[in-house]
Amino acid sequence: MFVVFEGIDGSGKTTISNRVAKALRERGLAVEHLREEGAFASKVTQGIRDFCRDARNMALTPRAELMLYLAREVQLGDEVLRPALARADVVIADRYFYTAEVLAQARDLPPEETAPLVAAAAGGLWPDLAFLIDVDPSVARGRRKVAKILSPDRKPASRKGLTGSGLQLRLRAAYRALAGRDPSRWIVVENTDGDLETIVAVLVETIVRSSEERERTMTDARARLAAAAPAFVPPPVDGVRSALAAFLGWVDRRAQHEPALAAYVLAGTTGPGIDQRRQALSVAAPRVVARGLRGLSDATSWLLRRQLIEIAPAEVAASLTDVAAEANEAWAMRELLADVAPAEVAASLDGLDDETAWALRNELFPRVPESVLASLALLDVPRAWALRERWLALRGGPARATSNYFRARALARSVTGLDGPEAWKMRKAARDTAPVSAIVSLKGVMSDKAWLWRERAIGRAPKAALATVSGMDDARAWAMRASTALRCREALDSMIGLDHPLGWEIREACLEIWPPSVIKSLGVLVSGARGQALLEQALAQFSDQISLLKQAAIIATGANLMRSVMAA
Repeated sequence: MFVVFEGIDGSGKTTISNRVAKALRERGLAVEHLREEGAFASKVTQGIRDFCRDARNMALTPRAELMLYLAREVQLGDEVLRPALARADVVIADRYFYTAEVLAQARDLPPEETAPLVAAAAGGLWPDLAFLIDVDPSVARGRRKVAKILSPDRKPASRKGLTGSGLQLRLRAAYRALAGRDPSRWIVVENTDGDLETIVAVLVETIVRSSEERERTMTDARARLAAAAPAFVPPPVDGVRSALAAFLGWVDRRAQHEPALAAYVLAGTTGPGIDQRRQALSVAAPRVVARGLRGLSDATSWLLRRQLIEIAPAEVAASLTDVAAEANEAWAMRELLADVAPAEVAASLDGLDDETAWALRNELFPRVPESVLASLALLDVPRAWALRERWLALRGGPARATSNYFRARALARSVTGLDGPEAWKMRKAARDTAPVSAIVSLKGVMSDKAWLWRERAIGRAPKAALATVSGMDDARAWAMRASTALRCREALDSMIGLDHPLGWEIREACLEIWPPSVIKSLGVLVSGARGQALLEQALAQFSDQISLLKQAAIIATGANLMRSVMAA
């Protein structure tokens, strides 16, 4: 039997498929998994996957990408899948040609062009069963972020991510449509709010029984999965206070099965109800709670830093980024953590230009020169330029220094927000090896040259290009947002708090696509009549979206804090 698991990144398909394979083996079946523990059984296939993933290959076109995805599966099929089907009871694939098909759709390639190519590549070999592991894209993103916190890697950025999070929304819709067209083969497995153990048990039983009683087994499996992972139905939401209650209820339920995900969802939030949960989750998910403290200066956040400093030193150090420079406790923690988490301490100095920051940079430079270099973002002062030149000399000059991705990325980050000739010289030196970082380094830069770079990047890397116009109230920035907002929610992230006629048009046009981002984009505007109306409309229509409930909870706790301050 040939079984395929599909779903968006972060859906849990790799985890579930591997656990299903293990459980089937424990039942005495001969099982082969084509992507055991996340690595393809074919080195050629893995190499193609790594090439497609690498953001340094940003210029890869959608048609070329489709051909490479098809080649990836053809190689895996010829080298591993077909021989495995001849000897194993069950062969499991984590992704198949369906991935190439739905990604092509999401990239706007016409079906009449892609369908014959996919069919020819598959050569008539399709799975007996296909499980779509379906999940809310915001939850999937949270799971990916948690995985990176708990198991950090030093891979270059993902090329797929350059399109922005809108891609995952389109992919999910395409997968669901695919499953809906072929119910005799597909089962949709809801994994946003379900119990993993139950899901795995149901899928194992489905595979074991389906060869004998296929139709009855699939009907039974759908019913059992629906009971194991019921759709999230929030309590009635009629304003930010009830939204806060619904948000906290979701966190409590998720904390029972995925405490790290619950902790991640609370990141960046504080206030009544939230603080108690952050404290409770700091026991089960200390590193995730610590990372979520970034920029927070409330009393509970400082208490959590003190409690977690020995358990999660790197995450506590990273959380000091964006904390007010005058916070004495932040400087005391940096000094304490400098030996155990030097890179994270250096990163927390980003853009700081006081004597204490420079003394700490000089202390850390011999140990983590790239991290110290990157912390020079926004600094157009003689000491910063002297340190950049010192780093270049240490690394053998611009050409040699930027032949390495991580060094090129650090150099690009070091000139973020700078528009002088030397900054452009360094940015261009880094561009070939770290193109995304070179683009992002244009944040806030208004010169014609910067706009030319943005215009060239917006088609292939809209997420990176939009990050550079954050907060800009400029006609060219608004034109860029208007052209991308329906497909890329980062357009909304770049206009937080901006009161502009086109901004309101974009918000209203995008409300049904990106309700959480629309509300987040309001910033202080949420207190006005127009902002309140948008918030009420969003809550009335989309209160089942946890990201929207989080935005409403932030507004609710912010209002509570403001009332407390006024009362004091």
